[in-house]
Amino acid sequence: MDQETRTLLARIADALERLAPPKPAAIDMHAADAFVWHADPDQLEPVPDVNRVDIGLLKGIEYQRAQLLENTRRFADGLPANNALLWGARGTGKSSLVKAVHATINQESPGRLILVEIHREDTPSLPRLLRLLKSGGRRAILFCDDLSFEGQDEAYKSLKAVLEGGIEGRPTNVVFYATSNRRHLMARDMIDNERSTAINPGEAVEEKVSLSDRFGLWLGFHHVGQDTFFEIVEGYVARYGLPIETDDLRRAANEWAVTRGSRSGRVAWQFIQDLAGRLGCPLT
Repeated sequence: MDQETRTLLARIADALERLAPPKPAAIDMHAADAFVWHADPDQLEPVPDVNRVDIGLLKGIEYQRAQLLENTRRFADGLPANNALLWGARGTGKSSLVKAVHATINQESPGRLILVEIHREDTPSLPRLLRLLKSGGRRAILFCDDLSFEGQDEAYKSLKAVLEGGIEGRPTNVVFYATSNRRHLMARDMIDNERSTAINPGEAVEEKVSLSDRFGLWLGFHHVGQDTFFEIVEGYVARYGLPIETDDLRRAANEWAVTRGSRSGRVAWQFIQDLAGRLGCPLT
């Protein structure tokens, strides 16, 4: 090979290296107890301070709290545990419960579990993330908030295979928790539409609906009644030491709920933020 050819090949090699994507940075699984997954490029971003509510302030979901806490404790102990789907109305404490349960387990035994959030749009990258978590060694709750799929959305297939049906399956050190406003992760009218238009309606719908069957633990969440709503509000007032009489608090909280048209944990927290601002009290 002459010198000119060697020089040309070297220039081509240099150009290809510049075009190639950079190697992903090494990920330290002990950098934090919570991470957010970003795809393209693949990256686990540490989250030092998680935005969450103390588990004792989550009222009206005692059954759901006990079930998810027990399932998570078994998983943390290295015992079999189920993937969990927390479904129901918006603002009823689904994602708050997942984050609070993670905090509770780690308060009992620091560093026992990591919480890894994956966004709905990044679910096609799940196989890569699971391989990363498997090699990382730490026990992980993989969490997807507000998970749902539209009629022509094919991303559910990646999730379905990863949860149980694929060859590799779910790593033993990972459990998957998801929240959704839809019990079957698809809108009812979309399911009905597929039944009416598919050549084989039963199989077309079953393929999508069966995704929710991959979650062994289903927990339903609903709007709360007035008494529970007051209990939630009073819990926040006691926690943050807000100076207000009970009768005045309940009157103001009820007016807020009526204005918003619903009673839920989220509405209660929004009321507390407004109340604390009017009283000139920081929520710390």
